[in-house]
Formats: sequence, C-alpha cells, structure tokens
Amino acid sequence: MPKQQTQSSTAHYHDHCPCCELADAVSRVLQISPKVKEHLNNSRVEFLKAVREVIDSRIEHLSSQPQKGTRVAVE
Repeated sequence: MPKQQTQSSTAHYHDHCPCCELADAVSRVLQISPKVKEHLNNSRVEFLKAVREVIDSRIEHLSSQPQKGTRVAVE
C-alpha cells in the first residue's frame, strides 16, 4: 500500500532529487564551502532546465511529423 504524503514529506521532496543528493554527497566528502554548495544547487536548476529543453525539443519533433494513416470517407 503506498504511503500517504504528509505536508512535511512534500516540503522535503527535493531531498530525494538525484541532483540534490549528489550535491550533498560531494559537499560531505569534499567538505566544500557554502558558496560552492550554492553553485551546485544553482547548477541543479540549470540541469533540470536542460532536461526540460530536451523533452520539449523531442515533443516538437514528434509533433511536426506528418500523421501516418489513410483517410476514410464517411457517408
């Protein structure tokens, strides 16, 4: 049975983001400064924007292809 989401679990949803987890792991291992962590957090947003652009581009490509099929006259 799926867990019910509570308000607190939704507030921490970003903790399960792979990009965020990677940034946190790097920061723990390398003991990076808060300024570097801020850059990593900003790069996460840019990475997600890039993924969105790839998806949008693919949707545009698929939408521009002619429809395959035959026309059938309906009486």
